[in-house]
Amino acid sequence: MIGLSGAAVLVLLATAFLGKVIGAFVIGFATVLFVLWGLFVVFTFYFFRDPDALTPTAPGLVIAPGHGKVDTIDTTTENDFMGGECQRISIFLSVFNVHVQNSPVTGRIAYFKHSPGQYLNAMRADSADFNENVYLGIESVEPRGQKIGVRLISGLIARRIVPWVAQNDPVQRGERISLIQFGSRVNVYLPKAAKIKVKLGDRVVGGESVLAEIV
Repeated sequence: MIGLSGAAVLVLLATAFLGKVIGAFVIGFATVLFVLWGLFVVFTFYFFRDPDALTPTAPGLVIAPGHGKVDTIDTTTENDFMGGECQRISIFLSVFNVHVQNSPVTGRIAYFKHSPGQYLNAMRADSADFNENVYLGIESVEPRGQKIGVRLISGLIARRIVPWVAQNDPVQRGERISLIQFGSRVNVYLPKAAKIKVKLGDRVVGGESVLAEIV
């Protein structure tokens, strides 16, 4: 009887020890999950932040449509809306940038085209040639009679472009026009006569930073 009683005590002690270890593990694991969930919630709110833009009102200005880094300034040929040779400014949006886009000028959405495609890393400047994108062509009234193209480009993580405008919609400079989720790129096409006001490496703020001036 004594032997059985001793074995029972050992079993109870082992069971209690295992319960303590398992309980501590469960509590620790739950704590980690809670912290990760909290971080995800904070990041989600941070990612979808949408600050009001302080849009300049001076005439002839073309404002950055997106938040990010200017990594391409060149001359290209864009026949769909611009009708030939034009200037291009490309802005890369990392996952830490605001992903709401703003209209660069006041005018009308005269051209709207969604093109399906791949989801290459948007850090590649040529991703616009292959990735899913939405192209908005704006006929401006300020500056009057100019064409400004805005191409919203998906990326490796950004797989959803949400335009908030449609063809023939009027837009105001600085107005919110779209959302690209989780990192992307925005190309801006400008007339050859536009005077570029940014340089490579500049960080721009959508709806606020001046990209160019058309006089």
